[in-house]
Amino acid sequence: MNQRETAQHLRETVALLLPLLTAISDADASIRPQPTKWSPKEIIGHLIDSACNNQQKFVRTIAEPHLDFVGYKQDAWVAHQHYTERMWAELLVLWQAYNLHIAHIIEHAPEAALQHTLTIEGAGPFALGFIMSDYGEHLKHHIRQILPHSEIESAFQNVYNA
Repeated sequence: MNQRETAQHLRETVALLLPLLTAISDADASIRPQPTKWSPKEIIGHLIDSACNNQQKFVRTIAEPHLDFVGYKQDAWVAHQHYTERMWAELLVLWQAYNLHIAHIIEHAPEAALQHTLTIEGAGPFALGFIMSDYGEHLKHHIRQILPHSEIESAFQNVYNA
C-alpha cells in the first residue's frame, strides 16, 4: 500500500469507527473490563497519545535521514492524564481530529522520506514508511479491545473488501 492509500485507509477507518464508538455511553466508556485493563476512555486516550508520539516521529523523520527516539511509558501517560474523567464525546473529537491530521501527514510525506529510518529505545531501525503503515494497524488492534469482535470485523470487512 502506498502512502496515499495508507492515509485513505486511516481516514476510512476513523469514519467507520466513529459512529460505533459514539454509540457507547459516557458511563460505559468509563468502565474497566478488569482492574488491570484500560476502560474505553483510557484506550482512546492511549490512541491519542500514540497519535501525539507518532506525529513527532513522522514529521521529524521526514526531515532527517535517521533519528533515535525514546519510547514512552504508556500506562503512566494514561494514568497522569485522567482520561476517565474526560467526557467520552470530547475524547472522540480529539481522537478523530488527530487521526485525520496524521492521515494528512502520511499523504504528504515525500516518497524519498519513506526510506528514512528511526529507532525507538534502541529497537530498529525501522523505515518511516513501515511505521506509517503500521500506525493504522495499532489503532485497529486497540479498537478491537473496545468494540465487540463480530461488530468491528464485519464493519471492516464491509468497507475494505467492498
